[in-house]
Amino acid sequence: MATTSRSIVRTYLVLTLGNTLAASLIWGINTIFLLDAGLSNFEAFAANAFFTAGMVLFEVPTGVVADTLGRRYSFLLGTVTLATSTLLYVLLWYVGAAFWLWAVVSVLIGLGFTFFSGAVEAWLVDALKVTGFTGDLEVVFGRAQIVGGAAMLVGSVAGGIIAQATNLGVPYVLRGVILVAMFVVAYLMMRDLGFTRRRGRSPMGEVRRLVRESVDQGLRRPAIRWLMLEALFTGGVGIYVFYALQPYLLELYGDPKAYTVAGLVAAVVAGAQMLGGLAASRVRKLFHRRTSALLLTAGISAATLVGVGTIERFWVVMALVVVWGLLWAASEPIRQAYLNGMIPSEQRATILSFDSLMSSAGGVWAQPVLGRAADVGGYGASFVVSAGISVLGLPFLALSRRARHPADTQMGVPAEEPPGSPPVTPSQEPPIAPGQVRDAEAPGPDAGRA
Repeated sequence: MATTSRSIVRTYLVLTLGNTLAASLIWGINTIFLLDAGLSNFEAFAANAFFTAGMVLFEVPTGVVADTLGRRYSFLLGTVTLATSTLLYVLLWYVGAAFWLWAVVSVLIGLGFTFFSGAVEAWLVDALKVTGFTGDLEVVFGRAQIVGGAAMLVGSVAGGIIAQATNLGVPYVLRGVILVAMFVVAYLMMRDLGFTRRRGRSPMGEVRRLVRESVDQGLRRPAIRWLMLEALFTGGVGIYVFYALQPYLLELYGDPKAYTVAGLVAAVVAGAQMLGGLAASRVRKLFHRRTSALLLTAGISAATLVGVGTIERFWVVMALVVVWGLLWAASEPIRQAYLNGMIPSEQRATILSFDSLMSSAGGVWAQPVLGRAADVGGYGASFVVSAGISVLGLPFLALSRRARHPADTQMGVPAEEPPGSPPVTPSQEPPIAPGQVRDAEAPGPDAGRA
């Protein structure tokens, strides 16, 4: 049983490694897989939208599962659900199923990911507190970025090579197998520390209570509210850009069957993620306030997307994708530490899931809009529109900064707030803003069908 901070971090990194390896096997080929199954471009991105809609639908209920039955229980449910729905995807591809079946299974995949989102991160932070961890959370999250990036690098390259050597369905089968293995690993290694399961309460009563408390501890607190609203804009952009890069780069490369090139997209982002994870704690130290780092990286990231959409040269675009990935990877641990520093343990998993919900909601509306932009003006134009949507999120980051929450300057593990503390209201503090990303728990521009 994990009882020390070191062993807790080790378990967290093992879970990150396995989940990201499973996810990344298909990251580089997912859009191509959907098109190969007979879906149109509109249907392929609509399937992605159903996935994100599933995440929106189930974020809060599965967050309640993590906050009532336990983070470990939630993780185990997630592996089973995701493994099953992934194998169903292969079946749909094999038989050339109708679009409505893809929509249903995409929602189930979204359900699987919501069991992960918030739960693993909440498990980590609570367990580190109870074991006396005194370091900086940025270091832990940054280390996870490195491990996840390495797994993503291996998985994405391997997925492209395997698909080209066999067929597009094999990487999905391997993903299901790895998820089953992760169920066994989590069952043996993961224990809920610093968390007490609630018993004898009705599920719907718990949903109402936790939603109410999450609103009090989340959306009614200016710094958290504005940070979550920012995710409505940046979340959908991250999902769309990552998956639209696959056919776009094949188009620039000139070979629609070069699946290894599609895998290279995810591999490049993975390498950038590793470097960004290494740089996260250093980037944090360059700024007195976390929001300063978040604002700068978000602005540069938007400018990078403009370059991706306007410079139609394969290797130049690849270089810009590296920059985009570096910016996301360096900023995500900072955002994670900032958000965790503002929420109490009792509602942590639910509020983190609520944050993921906002990001997923961004994907629901942004993907159809950006997909339509691609139909009308091409992928390049859609990336420029993506940059514009990202810029719309900057004022919300600025408003979160203006709230001047102590977590903006805090170093180390966030101090616990009493569960009964009243929420900060605009009358007490003036209202004042990944990246996407994926439970979290799941590394990578998240958010996608990871």
